[in-house]
Amino acid sequence: MAIYPIRTFGDPVLRTAAVDVADEPESLERLVDDMLETMYEAPGVGLAAPQIGISKRLFVADIGEGPFVMVNPEILEVSGSWTFDEGCLSVPGYFWPIKRPGYAKARGVDIDGNEVVLEGEELMGRVLQHEIDHLNGMLLLERLSRRAKKQALRDIREHPLGLADRP
Repeated sequence: MAIYPIRTFGDPVLRTAAVDVADEPESLERLVDDMLETMYEAPGVGLAAPQIGISKRLFVADIGEGPFVMVNPEILEVSGSWTFDEGCLSVPGYFWPIKRPGYAKARGVDIDGNEVVLEGEELMGRVLQHEIDHLNGMLLLERLSRRAKKQALRDIREHPLGLADRP
């Protein structure tokens, strides 16, 4: 297994919509294993393929109940509202209060091509939305208000390695 470098803010692959996965399950197994190892090492709760430079609609996650993978996912339903200090492995060290629907339901397939529908509230709903945003070429910065985004971009320019590295 291999740990991939995680692409960070400014890398064009993070702003590009990923393409559907058409690979055979055998070729995805190694990629999924490597993505999980990379995610756990970071550490994070989710990792989308574009975050390691692979522009495919695939993500892995583990919210504490064991790892899961979604290939070619799409959001089916969202409802409610939940504001939470959200971070991202591609913008390391930063967290912003981001308002998203509190519940999400998504459909995709697993690495064997079997349909999978995942849903959940709070953290599960947020992870589904966050990772699918990555597959659509959107970073969490786009979820901030105009004013908050301006400040976030200023902070990132002044302290590119994140809040944890500030003097």
